[in-house]
Amino acid sequence: MKLTKFIPATALATAMPLMAFAQDAEEVVAVAVPTDTVFILNTLLFLIGGFLVFFMAAGFAMLEAGLVRSKNVAMQLTKNVALFGLASIFYYLIGYNLMYPLGTWAVDGVLSGVFGPGVLEAVGITAETADDYGYASTGSDFFFQLMFCGATASIVSGTLAERIKLWPFLIFTIVLTAIIYPITASWTWGGGFVGEAGFSDFAGSTIVHSVGGWAALTGAIILGPRLGKYKDGKVTAFPGSNLTLATLGTFILWLGWFGFNGASQLAMGSVGDVADVSRIFANTNTAAAGGAIAALVVTQLVYGKVDLTMVLNGALAGLVSITAEPLTPTLGAATLIGMVGGVIVVFAVPFLDKLKIDDVVGAIPVHLICGIWGTIAVVFTNSDATLGAQLYGIVVIGAATVIASGIVWFILKAVMGIRVSEEEEMMGLDKAELGMEAYPEFYKG
Repeated sequence: MKLTKFIPATALATAMPLMAFAQDAEEVVAVAVPTDTVFILNTLLFLIGGFLVFFMAAGFAMLEAGLVRSKNVAMQLTKNVALFGLASIFYYLIGYNLMYPLGTWAVDGVLSGVFGPGVLEAVGITAETADDYGYASTGSDFFFQLMFCGATASIVSGTLAERIKLWPFLIFTIVLTAIIYPITASWTWGGGFVGEAGFSDFAGSTIVHSVGGWAALTGAIILGPRLGKYKDGKVTAFPGSNLTLATLGTFILWLGWFGFNGASQLAMGSVGDVADVSRIFANTNTAAAGGAIAALVVTQLVYGKVDLTMVLNGALAGLVSITAEPLTPTLGAATLIGMVGGVIVVFAVPFLDKLKIDDVVGAIPVHLICGIWGTIAVVFTNSDATLGAQLYGIVVIGAATVIASGIVWFILKAVMGIRVSEEEEMMGLDKAELGMEAYPEFYKG
């Protein structure tokens, strides 16, 4: 009998689930049988990627807390915790099945035919009872996709800071995470008509980031700018309360993005998949670096001094720019894609101010404009993508988001109002809306 592998008796208990054995006297022969390896590794990728993306919620919270004035910090923190809680509940109740109809459409390629809450696999499943034994667990897929949904809502929060009422914002969050984002995402990732047209968006420069950006832009236009922001033809700067927190938030987002892009490979059960995940990590990192350095250099050249907030948003711009295609670029190409994003931010922020569109944290330049850039940039490194299909996806998803968001914002404005009073805005939303302050011992107004 040929000896192919000797396994000590003490190891048999752990080895048995993976191999079948024939034994005589002192030898153990391994017999090749199907294993659970692919299922386990893919599931693990989703879980690790998911909790990294979850940590981005802390990044958004810290970034926004640092970039708003001290009288509005507690409100931003409240919104970020609440929006993630609402996204978690309503994506489960409605959004998950709207986003992934698995071929069951009420309107073919447009609207899911699967309605109702998401359902996980039973406790203690076996290979035979798994929903998709050849891929990954349902729970890991749901968890990972939910994190993207929460990130979409976080983008809106920062833009509309310092003047929006809490409850109208939270109601909008429910609609965004339960309906708007899942339906528009289903058009590509769920097998819908946009994906069928050839649109390519690996991890969501358009599907996640520009959707959040379009919703934020629509809300900012309807809501109007903060009091005193644009006066007598001049733009008044409102410095953030804590650039240390903003910097921490940026680094947290940078870290979380490795899960955002890396786990979007959606597989880790082969040598090729694991190598691709590592390539995505490296490209994601260098794009962020390129964006940060580009913003640093350009602000020095344009303004004579480096602007830290621009550098922070430059890094985020690089991350958004590479998200549509983090796999196919070389390290050099990924760096250049990120650098373009960093340059875009430096010029897009003052351009929005000229239009009197008040974006407190710069989310529209970062997530919307760089999301569009990143989606177009796919054609430079991915030979399967076409400019026509990329523009088609950008326009269709953008138009749908603007129309749906506009309807919801206008209804909320008519029914309950979306903006606090001038007196409350001057006081600060921490006191006016919450009755508490983030920095009660240091508040100076």
